Amino acid sequence: MQIEAEQTFTLEFPGTPQEALAFLRDPARSLAYVRFLRGLSVTQTDAGGPEVRAVLLVNVPMLGEIDLPLHSRLLHTPQGATLEAQPLEGERAWIELNGDGTAEDRLLRYTFRFTAHIEMPSAEKWGGAAFEKMVRAAAERTLSRLAHELPEGIGQSMTARPL
Repeated sequence: MQIEAEQTFTLEFPGTPQEALAFLRDPARSLAYVRFLRGLSVTQTDAGGPEVRAVLLVNVPMLGEIDLPLHSRLLHTPQGATLEAQPLEGERAWIELNGDGTAEDRLLRYTFRFTAHIEMPSAEKWGGAAFEKMVRAAAERTLSRLAHELPEGIGQSMTARPL
């Protein structure tokens, strides 16, 4: 099962344009206060940019809390950065996190795209199909809610002291 959500928003950074660009390119700092991410880590690599890893926590009725690991690579662009989801082999549930961010003066413009992948047992009977439909609807609502919480978490990170 795949579930998608997207969130686009603009925030004003409370510093200089150079500081705004540096903040946007620093996911360890900019995503530090996003409540639904756990275990956020950013590691430098020799191959094409830092790697961002975390676990997105999604509470799905009837299934409980599902941990969705994510792995994205951060690539700098002239005006900001791009997150590109990296494959996670062998996981039964995971999330692709892709995104674009640009800094124009002190305005930060973000677009995040989430695609949750959740393996479900085969729904061969009517009851199984109904269950899958309920889980999909609940997961879509949850993922959409989480996407809408992003601006608040990034906004908190802007005013917090660097970690």
